[in-house]
Amino acid sequence: MPVRQQIHIDRALTNISVAYMQSADVFIADKVFPIVPVQKQSDTYFVYKREDFFRDEAQERAKGTESAGGDYDVEQAPPYFARVYAFHHDVTEQDRVNADNPLKPNEDATEFVSHKLLLKRENLWAQKYFQAGIWATEIQGVSSSPSAGQTLQFDSPSSDPVKFIKNQSTAMIERTGYKANTLVLSPYVYDALVEHPDIIDRIKYTQKGIATRDLLAQLFEVDNIYVPYAIQNTEAKGKTGAYSFVMGKHALLCYVEKNPGLKKPSAGYIFAWTGLMSAGAFGNRIVRIPMPWLGMDTERIEGEMAFDMKVVAADLGVFLKDIVS
Repeated sequence: MPVRQQIHIDRALTNISVAYMQSADVFIADKVFPIVPVQKQSDTYFVYKREDFFRDEAQERAKGTESAGGDYDVEQAPPYFARVYAFHHDVTEQDRVNADNPLKPNEDATEFVSHKLLLKRENLWAQKYFQAGIWATEIQGVSSSPSAGQTLQFDSPSSDPVKFIKNQSTAMIERTGYKANTLVLSPYVYDALVEHPDIIDRIKYTQKGIATRDLLAQLFEVDNIYVPYAIQNTEAKGKTGAYSFVMGKHALLCYVEKNPGLKKPSAGYIFAWTGLMSAGAFGNRIVRIPMPWLGMDTERIEGEMAFDMKVVAADLGVFLKDIVS
């Protein structure tokens, strides 16, 4: 009787394949701060001095006398510079001809390149906005006995995250005149908050009795809460992967302008160079480039992004470092 290998030759299944590729929804670099389209790679913008607008200088005027007067200063901010980030994958004619269904070399290469660019953008966002030494107010989470500039970590049952966040929002209003409206929570921070006994007690009589992102936003009195679930492998190709969240165990409370424009401050703005041909909202584009010197009908699937992420108003952000253990 023939053996199995003689009557059936293993072939690739056409209705299933496995690719560890995260959805674009887990990335938050394009969601938190306003994206400002720019036509030039580099330019600058003007900053009005906050001190001049909040100084009480109007005076009572006696009949026949001049009114009190004053002036305000305007300075140029350091220019943005939209750096270009790129990545490619080459697809040969042999790849396309020999590929078994459901493999689609060109489509797979496009998704591979797109994912690499999303991960680069997320890492740059974390470097620009989500680490120590960036924002005017920085609070260190500690496990016990907090001192100045510190608070109990949110996974401690003794902490009071709702009161803490509201106090920081109020302090921001007193400093700047603007109330924080956005909260970015790394996944570990979000998990600690939805399980915090004080928060559970506050929402236990709501319809679901479960802490959701919308309920947290209501408790903290912010418009938006973002939870970045992007992960990365920090090991080189060929080595066993070492995976971790891009955003660590931190949180960021900030004011974000909903409609960017003249005389509208925001904790951050992202300047996207959209003046390039076929560039998208983030200065992004993917092209197919013939590469015949690498083999007949070889194509390079190349993607690029061009942008600069800027902290525009450092006093409109409060960074909570290691806010969970």
